[in-house]
Amino acid sequence: MSVSLLANAIQEELQSFRTPPEKHVAPVPKVGDRAPESAQLSWPSGRPTIIVFLRHCGCPFAEKTFRALTALSTTHPEIHCIAITQASQAVTDKWIIDVGGEWDADVVADPARDLYAQWGLGLSSAWYAMGPGAVYSALRLGRDEGIWNRLTTAEGGNRWQVGGAFGVDPAGFVRWVCVGGGVGEVPAFEEGVEALGRPAGVGLAA
Repeated sequence: MSVSLLANAIQEELQSFRTPPEKHVAPVPKVGDRAPESAQLSWPSGRPTIIVFLRHCGCPFAEKTFRALTALSTTHPEIHCIAITQASQAVTDKWIIDVGGEWDADVVADPARDLYAQWGLGLSSAWYAMGPGAVYSALRLGRDEGIWNRLTTAEGGNRWQVGGAFGVDPAGFVRWVCVGGGVGEVPAFEEGVEALGRPAGVGLAA
């Protein structure tokens, strides 16, 4: 990579550290609540749904989470799997290819972060996103599983956004919530599957 291209890549990467505009963030839905309604999300008739809100496209933990979700989409085809990104559609589409494809999961790009706010997911602190625990977890993930941070762009999302995961039953009620852990937390999808009344399968921690 030439010096100019490297400089541009670094500049783009730094954009992901910029604090985005503040948004009104609703409370995180609780188990038993009706899932927030939106034209961007639909609940298929007769099928439960697992929804995952990812951090920025380039985050190694987002990549591991997405890979686990796509594995879930094939081992449990009776569950509707949705991943939400905060990147632009173009960046989202490229990132999906880079990390191995969406398989049977649906992916929704939400660069305005409206869905994140609707589901109670706001911005984190610097300690949450860049603290020693987060850095150590990232190094462990790269060393143990070969999943490293990927260069991102200004359209790839910001590093301060909190992620999370939810399970919604066919009637539209929340049955599983996984929000509030550390930046390196990957949702325990087995728990989500069981909360939706399905026996947990194998291969969900891919």
